[in-house]
Amino acid sequence: MKKSEQTKDTIRKLTKVARDYFTEQGYAHASMEVIVNKAGLTRGALYHHFGSKEGLFHAVLESVQQEIAEKVEAEAAKSDDLWEQLLLGCRAFVSAAVEPQNRRILLIDGPAVLGWETWRTMDQQNSMRLLKDQLEVMAQHGCLRPISINTLVHLLSGAMNEAALWIAPKPNQKQSLEEISEVLSLFMEGFRSR
Repeated sequence: MKKSEQTKDTIRKLTKVARDYFTEQGYAHASMEVIVNKAGLTRGALYHHFGSKEGLFHAVLESVQQEIAEKVEAEAAKSDDLWEQLLLGCRAFVSAAVEPQNRRILLIDGPAVLGWETWRTMDQQNSMRLLKDQLEVMAQHGCLRPISINTLVHLLSGAMNEAALWIAPKPNQKQSLEEISEVLSLFMEGFRSR
């Protein structure tokens, strides 16, 4: 195996094991020793590639953010209708955010460990970017009233993040997701061009 392939393999192993472990234990209770042992690697490898526990967590959160963005894109692509694409993408975001393997890392530990500014920057590079792109296309096609797209992006993103936090602890997430989808659809109607 080439050195570059070994490096990628080491990084992949560490982030996979760390993601599972951060999901189970949370950042504060996660032991670096356990992570490297489960990955079959050394602490030196972890520090070489990530610099610290926080650096490893940053990489894990980044992978979660990217994965959610991919789900949003895939779900939105199931329709040719711009409004339906928007609603499918929004629903996919909230649904993916509350999945057990994402919830703690994305909604709880992410902002607490890395701070809101870092968390928001990562969100802007992933899900918010897709939301902005979709709204810009909708505006170009005359689907939206004349409105600040940046303002709408932040408003919708904040609403979806709050919705995910609201749904996360609920026992019947499916019903709550249906309610969120219905309210979001009605909310968005106010921005539709007539």
